[in-house]
Amino acid sequence: QVQLVESGGGLVQAGGSLRLSCAASGRTFSSYAMGWFRQAPGKEREIVAAIRWSGGSTYYADSVKGRFTISRDNAKNTVFLQMNSLKPEDTAVYYCAAARTLVVVTTAREYPYWGQGTQVTVSS
Repeated sequence: QVQLVESGGGLVQAGGSLRLSCAASGRTFSSYAMGWFRQAPGKEREIVAAIRWSGGSTYYADSVKGRFTISRDNAKNTVFLQMNSLKPEDTAVYYCAAARTLVVVTTAREYPYWGQGTQVTVSS
């Protein structure tokens, strides 16, 4: 089992950047695929980015391609989401998630472990 804690959210102007971090407990972090999701008010939770256990394969939603970068540091049990060129439509609660699998996972139902979320607000 793994516990996840996100940090790094906040208020930023459009065009700005934020870096989210997700710290995981447990000694087998490197065995988990990781994902970042977001949920805006009145909308369903959606995938933002995902990364394979080794970091060698990634996935991005079309809406964030070229602006967001997911990465991980298995030595520090942490996954990151670098968000650049932020837009007001990126405003949401961002969640990290973990699944013990060797492949990239892109659907929420495949992730059994979730963090509590961190708010990202982008002002216009």
